[in-house]
Amino acid sequence: MTNRIVGLLPMKAHSERVAGKNFRLFNGKPLFRWILDSLCSIESIDQVVINTDARSLLAENGLTDSERVWIRDRPAGLCGDFVSMNRILADDLAHVPADIYVMTHTTNPLLGGATIRAALERFEEAREQFDSLFTVNKFQTRFYRADGSAVNHDPTNLMRTQDLEPWYEENSNLYIFTRESFAKTHARIGLRPLMFETPRMESFDIDTPTEWTISEIISKYLTSTQSG
Repeated sequence: MTNRIVGLLPMKAHSERVAGKNFRLFNGKPLFRWILDSLCSIESIDQVVINTDARSLLAENGLTDSERVWIRDRPAGLCGDFVSMNRILADDLAHVPADIYVMTHTTNPLLGGATIRAALERFEEAREQFDSLFTVNKFQTRFYRADGSAVNHDPTNLMRTQDLEPWYEENSNLYIFTRESFAKTHARIGLRPLMFETPRMESFDIDTPTEWTISEIISKYLTSTQSG
């Protein structure tokens, strides 16, 4: 029996730092379409669920319910800028049965279908050891605290950066989990998570105007190289 895999793509109408960003044109199409198209390109994902307070805005941009995409109206109590994402995910899990959930954001337009597919395959291979997966950026560089003290190195003994211990940043690109792992932590990261490093060119999460500009430049570059 095959696993039922559901993509979770929460989406709200309001954006605090980049006005209307989820629906704003990004390299020729609305921002939300980039990651939605990537999710829909993966045959093993049975359905993509959009938990939203912006059904009318989605319709204006040509997206309505279909066999593959289910638009769920977000309950009023879960609307607003200060609601924990884990509460929104809990609402989806309570209404959408699945064996595996793949959660991402509209603000990850560069994340490609091949990378999502590879993360899913890695998680399915490692399910005996790990109960969830989240994506990371790997750093081997010198970090300091706000008071100037060194975090991961000795300033008096300058090791080559490639010899430093790697540190990993949660990049908010992708989370894979099960109903069981979510129940134990009430969060998208379980008790035994697997870290999955994503390609740096795909790993931008757009929160600010500067990140929007950089991401769109990269997207246009990637589009031009693929079409060429």
